[in-house]
Amino acid sequence: MATVRLSFSPAPVHVRTARLVGVAVARRAGVRENLLDEVRLAIGEACTRAVALHRQYGLPDPVLVEMSDAGAYSVRVVDRAPIEAGIGLAALNADDLANESLTDEALTTGVGFALLAGFVEDLQVRPVDEGVGTEVRMVWPVGR
Repeated sequence: MATVRLSFSPAPVHVRTARLVGVAVARRAGVRENLLDEVRLAIGEACTRAVALHRQYGLPDPVLVEMSDAGAYSVRVVDRAPIEAGIGLAALNADDLANESLTDEALTTGVGFALLAGFVEDLQVRPVDEGVGTEVRMVWPVGR
């Protein structure tokens, strides 16, 4: 299979499409059936986080999603928000989450990392190679 690439405007309505495509590609790649709910949830969380950051910073750039089955099923979700926003929010703690002054977007991005860590054993979050933004990379085994 070749790499599948999606890009969509940072609107919450497009997250569902990314989840559906991600699960269809995972199934075709050979991800075990019992992992597909995890794939669906993880892609949804990563895309929701990216959309929230784009909206918070007023970025019109598309959210990028790339899926590949080269050895395993991997998904990359790329946002173009300032790096300190994207990764810094991963360090939110319970006190921060109880703080009513946090925006919905800040809660979404911070809680999103915590949820992703629970769904995905092989999770990497790092700055993009070129330009500004964060790459969330998730990998699942394929059962061929």
